[in-house]
Amino acid sequence: MAAVTLEILKKDTRTRARLGKLHTPHGIVDTPVFMPVGTQATVKTMSPEELKEVGAEIILSNTYHLFLRPGHDLIARAGGLHKFMNWDRTILTDSGGFQVFSLGDLRKITEEGVEFRSHLDGSKQFLSPEKSMEVQMALGSDIVMAFDECTPYPAEYEYAKQSAERTTRWAKRCKHSMTTTDKQALFGIVQGGMFKDLRLQSAAEITALDLPGYGIGGLSVGEPKELMYEVLDYTIPVMPEDRPRYLMGVGSPDCLIEGVMRGIDMFDCVLPTRIARNGTAFTKYGKVVIRNADYADDFTPLDPSCECYTCKNYSRAYLRHLLKADEILGLRLMTIHNLHFLINLMAEIREAIQEDRLPEYRRSFFTYYGYEL
Repeated sequence: MAAVTLEILKKDTRTRARLGKLHTPHGIVDTPVFMPVGTQATVKTMSPEELKEVGAEIILSNTYHLFLRPGHDLIARAGGLHKFMNWDRTILTDSGGFQVFSLGDLRKITEEGVEFRSHLDGSKQFLSPEKSMEVQMALGSDIVMAFDECTPYPAEYEYAKQSAERTTRWAKRCKHSMTTTDKQALFGIVQGGMFKDLRLQSAAEITALDLPGYGIGGLSVGEPKELMYEVLDYTIPVMPEDRPRYLMGVGSPDCLIEGVMRGIDMFDCVLPTRIARNGTAFTKYGKVVIRNADYADDFTPLDPSCECYTCKNYSRAYLRHLLKADEILGLRLMTIHNLHFLINLMAEIREAIQEDRLPEYRRSFFTYYGYEL
């Protein structure tokens, strides 16, 4: 039996949305789910206890960064990533591919893998499908992502074709070299750029590997949202119904709702934590840039309808003061709020699916948030 399985509880009658439970070695995750990103074995500014308080059931960590520092061997000696970072719930690790490919001129791609220079000290490093599996097996994450080539946007057809085909070959090597399938689940990744025939070909080849789950990569890389939705509209119907579908690197509220309606089960993104540290909050009524002078003497909560620790205890004026004074507490409080907002949004989405009112929920949310329908 696979280490990770998806139990589908309900399918929406008017959209492709599904309500489910992801069974993993470290607990059950309610889906659809948003996963906070803990790049370096920590979600920036948050303790594991605070993550649990905002409702996080699964987090993502980054293979590239942990490979370079402190090293997967050290983490293995510590008892694995869960023990190292004191997180006893589910962990997904990405393959390192996206970070390596974003290095641009600092890396060289071959069929064997990717040679690159560390962003930390300039040292020569090498990641391949086999090495990525070695690192992720040492980390001991519940869900392991296959090493893929993330196609940039825009990309020429021939480049996207070669990239997607290499991703398939690399996925086969990942499957062959992974020896911990009783404890870890390998997810393949569909690529193909913005080209329908390449996406469908990639989806057919990757799902033919019969893996426990599948990511959709190479989206939210600069293309218009309408184009991303179009790719999802024709890609998701050819993916297995009984396996989790993971839209990688997507985390804005509108994209979460639209992704769920198209059949996505899992999302991750640094957006909520990154904009929090820059002083921007998600609220029911749209984004609030708390550094703005308008909030200097605003003693109301960030979001009056929010039940998070930040909104129950602190005012916009105080948060603005903390950020203007470069106080770490400001970053922490903003992060707590933004993660709570997205995790609560997913809970509301699950409830809407359960009660057969997802399209109505979407309409109501977009109206309040200020999106045009």
